[in-house]
Amino acid sequence: MIYKVVETSEVTDEKLEVLLNQWTRQGWRFDSLQFAMREGNRRPGMAFIFFTRDDSAEYESLAEGQSSHSS
Repeated sequence: MIYKVVETSEVTDEKLEVLLNQWTRQGWRFDSLQFAMREGNRRPGMAFIFFTRDDSAEYESLAEGQSSHSS
């Protein structure tokens, strides 16, 4: 399983809908949504959207790329 984290500081329903639709259209499955709150403010300052994808071929490609960079 591969994970994708999308971060946004524009925390509006419209922006979150755009991001959710953009990434699910690309084959990612929505997993969860986390908000980071600003102290003294009722609105979140940031949002982190988590997606997953079961793509072993892409994972192997990523792993090979990381191992060649770490040598």
